[in-house]
Amino acid sequence: MPGLFRLQQVSMICLVSAVVLLVAKPSWADDDVNTRIESLEQELLQLKEMLKTQSEVQEETMDAIESQNEVVRSIEQNTVGLKDTSIGGYAELNWANFDGDKKDEFDVQRFIIFLGHSFSDKTRMMSEIEFEHAQVKGGEDGGEVAMEQAYIEHTIKDGLNMRAGLQIVPIGLINEYHEPPVFYGMERNNIETKIIPSTWREIGFGLNGKTMGGLEYFLGTTTTPDASKFTNSSASSGFKKMRVSGKQVTANDMGYYVGFNYKGIPGLKWGGTIWTGNTAQNGQGKGDDEELLANVDAPLTIWDLHAQYDANDWKLSALYAAGTLGDTAAINASASIAAGSDDAAPEEFSGWYVEAGYKGFMVGDYNVQPFARYADYNTQESVATGFITNPNNADTVLTYGISWYLEPGVVLKLDHMDFDVNGGNDATNIGIGWMF
Repeated sequence: MPGLFRLQQVSMICLVSAVVLLVAKPSWADDDVNTRIESLEQELLQLKEMLKTQSEVQEETMDAIESQNEVVRSIEQNTVGLKDTSIGGYAELNWANFDGDKKDEFDVQRFIIFLGHSFSDKTRMMSEIEFEHAQVKGGEDGGEVAMEQAYIEHTIKDGLNMRAGLQIVPIGLINEYHEPPVFYGMERNNIETKIIPSTWREIGFGLNGKTMGGLEYFLGTTTTPDASKFTNSSASSGFKKMRVSGKQVTANDMGYYVGFNYKGIPGLKWGGTIWTGNTAQNGQGKGDDEELLANVDAPLTIWDLHAQYDANDWKLSALYAAGTLGDTAAINASASIAAGSDDAAPEEFSGWYVEAGYKGFMVGDYNVQPFARYADYNTQESVATGFITNPNNADTVLTYGISWYLEPGVVLKLDHMDFDVNGGNDATNIGIGWMF
């Protein structure tokens, strides 16, 4: 644009000069004046051509700029929200070498993809898809693809959120936080797999919040396990096989939970949760002979107390969990478990563990953490009259080993598990886990 103005100024000067020459008419001859006028006219024509050319170039430049702006707008429209979407996950692969006759095996135990999205500062979506044992094909047992979590969380106000969808029940230490670098040992501890069936999730609605003093609290309502899914091989794992995990859940019964964690002291976490609900589903569950549970409640209650100290190079954990299950005679009938059998549904079950890990060892750039854990559990403490307990469902387990951290989110694991009663489960485990 400055160049255009300069050309216009030159044109005006030339024009004024021509007029002055015509008016002044000094002592030049007419022919000389005509010659000069023709010369000025030629210069004016050349200037007009230059102005026209520059105008065309300017229009082309503006068109190019507008075209680039269109491209930018298109990219912005197509990528809107991507900066608010997050991807993560975790995985664990292991080799189990059993001391007895049990089959040794390598296994891709889990591979989980996390996908989250923030719709705004207040509303976000969380989800996890789980792949177990590497593959699922042709209905073959063992592999699994499952939705582990899928919920919306909304901040009502600072320190108070609501959550709705498929979510993990907030009980214990690792049910919610079960990524491999977070816990010691290749296998999750026996209490939080047999008494609290990690990973236990339900469809539900809940509130969670925290106070300035470090107190976190949560309460809500959820779907419930299905008593008709209990089988004659379920007693060794408590109510684990009664879980439905969000798949077309019969909703005749609902459960309720409330709990807290106190984190007001740096490195310390202690708290507890209680969950309770009926599981008979009015005889409309997903298992066999579910109609035999039509006139009972089959109430399930489970609770825990836990504490963990993670500071000053030490990680110390302790947990106690216990549960009760009602109307077990009807559950046994639904599962075709005959009187006198030791496969009966448990009326009571419980367990506890203590664990210590030291985080202060460094080998070069690597953090090497030795640990030891002692666990005591009984998944079948008592049963209905006319049935008996199986002594193999009560055991103690000593687990010890090391976690070798290549990075904070990548860990090599080596441990040994020593069972007191079920010696055939004694094993040395080697594996790797990661999270991102």
